[in-house]
Amino acid sequence: MMYRFIDFEIKDDCRGSLITLENNSTIPFNIKRVYYLFNTKKGVRRGFHAHKKLEQIIISISGSCKIFLDNGLHREVVLLNRPDRGLFLKSLIWREIYDFSKDCILLVLANEYYDESDYIRDYNEFLKEIENG
Repeated sequence: MMYRFIDFEIKDDCRGSLITLENNSTIPFNIKRVYYLFNTKKGVRRGFHAHKKLEQIIISISGSCKIFLDNGLHREVVLLNRPDRGLFLKSLIWREIYDFSKDCILLVLANEYYDESDYIRDYNEFLKEIENG
């Protein structure tokens, strides 16, 4: 399995909508880091990496984008365009994010703190890591 979607419950009332994200409940891990991407310029591609151990959930809380995913055997493009759906990525998945709408805001929840040594930024090294894994 390269990825799975997690659908979050929307709580609606006359004031609007609310989604809650909780450790080991709606999110299948303890959240140690949160960051978001916004104001991405037209034509820009981001990502171009995989993680050795890190797990993430990526949510488009506004707008849309596409994410190219590759596990070394299969490749797929997924569309993120709903604030009530998260893309759960385990380790060793190459990702490239592109085709950002002007209003796109991506929220990322991670199960570990930032650690540069966990990143694989060269695609050929990524393939070697999979072969050795």
